Amino acid sequence: MTHDGFTRSLPLLALVVLMTFTTLVAAPAWSQEPAPQASEGGNPSSAGMQVAAGLVTIPYLACKGAFAIVGGVVGGLTYVFSGLNENAAKNVWTTSMYGTYIITPEHLSGDKAIRFLGVPDAETPAQTAAPAVEPVR
Repeated sequence: MTHDGFTRSLPLLALVVLMTFTTLVAAPAWSQEPAPQASEGGNPSSAGMQVAAGLVTIPYLACKGAFAIVGGVVGGLTYVFSGLNENAAKNVWTTSMYGTYIITPEHLSGDKAIRFLGVPDAETPAQTAAPAVEPVR
């Protein structure tokens, strides 16, 4: 059985189609802010912005996803090597895993900020120092 170039590129093609569909159709449902009310028919400019957002999202999502995965691993190592300090690990996890994953037309027009790095919530409790360990006598 011979594999040609098209057969080997099918998974990549499926990923591109899925990411484009997700960006153009499902992204507004995932956004934290309500989507602006569009006119019934739309216009060529908004369609172009949606296509551009979809195309920009593909490489951006790959970079952001890789950064989040590495941040998850590094956060886990931080947790272990900091003496099981959850706050230290959460700082790494929040910075690497939170943020913008999908670029929308609002991001491209400058109406909404793109946050590659996550920002911790304002309600995060103050960091507490790890309890001191008494020496064995």
